Parts: sequence; structure tokens; C-alpha cells
Amino acid sequence: MSHPSSRLDPVRQFLQMMAVERNAARQTLDAYGRDLDDLMTICKVSPQGLLGLGESDIGGYFEGLAARGLASSSLQRKRSAVRQFYRFCVAESLMTHDPSRKVAAAKKGLKLPKILECDEVDALINAADAIAPNQAVRLECLIEMAYASGMRISELVGLKLDAVARDPAFLIIKGKGGVERLVPLNPSARAAIKAYLDIRYTFLPSGDKANPYLFSSRGKEGHLTRRRVGQLLDQAAVEAGIDPARVSPHVLRHAFATHLLEGGADLRVVQMLLGHADISTTQIYTHVAGERLREVVETHHPLSRTRVS
Repeated sequence: MSHPSSRLDPVRQFLQMMAVERNAARQTLDAYGRDLDDLMTICKVSPQGLLGLGESDIGGYFEGLAARGLASSSLQRKRSAVRQFYRFCVAESLMTHDPSRKVAAAKKGLKLPKILECDEVDALINAADAIAPNQAVRLECLIEMAYASGMRISELVGLKLDAVARDPAFLIIKGKGGVERLVPLNPSARAAIKAYLDIRYTFLPSGDKANPYLFSSRGKEGHLTRRRVGQLLDQAAVEAGIDPARVSPHVLRHAFATHLLEGGADLRVVQMLLGHADISTTQIYTHVAGERLREVVETHHPLSRTRVS
């Protein structure tokens, strides 16, 4: 007797696994479904026919993607969807070989994320003092927490007050797809939280003591918005003498990951801390770290200096 799941086509099996085992969001499932439909359309196969594609077929598909003028983010998502689909098929013994293994790993012309140096992060924190006193304390707390934990800005501004009630060394964050992970808080971030909690009440609407958010606000969302955080960071960047174009809430997340790798952290650990489902997403930071190391060697190594004859 065949297993009930064998009656499903492989694409449906894959999407069901993503929904049940990885708790993927509906938006992610729909996007992956469209990506695999696109692969079937281009390769002119049915869902079952995807199991018969070889490396040359998948390679040709990826080569054709670039010529279609898709955004970099769309290209990366399609690559991730195809790669995860074939990994699933191999794991479920639907196939014996992953035809996407080589081409999916080959990423040329990556747009490397912007990052800040350690002293530039310090300069941002110090520059926060230039704004109104209570706002300065709040912004310092936001920067310290973002840089210490690598949280997405949506995760940070949506953090509940009770998450830091007992001065924790780690926070439990619910990220994309509802997946929970632990993120660290170093002593500096914890000290910044304590200082902010003393003045948090100044950001509450009059009489609203029940506001559940750590970074409470009088706005309709009840918490500080991502846009407002970006504005405050721009202001601090100007005060610190840093081009505001190089600074954003997400840049602090990039700095967290890159500085960890430069310090010798394991890529898998960084993947876990960032909440990336696929390690290929995290690998971009190895390119950043490698590029920075190359620049250091070319700038400071004596054999890299131009010799005068």
C-alpha cells in the first residue's frame, strides 16, 4: 500500500512541509509556489516532471533569470525556493541527486550589504546625546540592543515590555514564520535598557500605563515605528559625521553579523542568531568579511605596497 503523501505532487508535499514543520508564513508559501510554477513553465514540465530535471536544466534556468531583469531580491528568493525544494525531494527519497546543488551555490555579482565599523557604531551611540535627553536615552537603547542582538527592526520595535522585565541575558524572539530563537544581550545593552526603563513613561500617552510595548509611543501602533527609528538614526549619523546613506536600522543587523564573523564566530551560530532559514542567506556576510580582510592586507601588508625602483 502506498503512503498517503505519495498521491500528492512533489510541489504540494514541499509546501505542506514548509507550512507544518517550518511554520512558514502564507506570504512565503505563495512566493515559493509561484517560483516553482515559474521553473515548471520555463522548463515545460509538470510538478512530477521537476523530479526528472538535471543540473544542465537547472543551470540553464538560473542563467535565464538574470536576462529577465528581475530584482536581486527576487533572484535570491527563486534560488532559495528551488534549492530548498530539491533538498526536500532528496531527503524524502523522491530523488537520489540534487540537480540544484552546484548552480544554486554559485552566486556572482552579489550586492554586499552596507556595514559600519565598530568605532562608527560607538560614534552613533555617542551622537545620540545631541538630541533631546529622553529621546537620547531611548535611541541609545535601540542602537545597543540592535547591535548586541542582530534583531530585525520590526522585531525590536515590536518587543513587549515583559520581555526585559527580569534583566535577561537572552531574549526569546519570534521571527519570520513564527519561528522562535534566542538572541543575546550584552552588559552594555542591558545597562542601556535599565536607563531607558527609568524614562519610558515619558513616551506613554497620558494615563496609558497598560501599553505592552517596550518602545512605547503615542502613535496609533502603540510603539515606535521603523520609519521613526530610521529618522533618529539619520540625525545621529549627521552628528557623528557619518553619511546618513550608510546608516539604517538594518545596517546595525549587518554590522552585528559581520563583526561576529570577523571575530571568529561560526557561520551556523550566526545563522541561528539572525533567524535565517537557509544558511545561504547568511553566507553573504562571509563575502563582506572576506572583502574587508582583503582591503586590510592590501593597505597594510608591506609586500602589497608599491615599490619604487
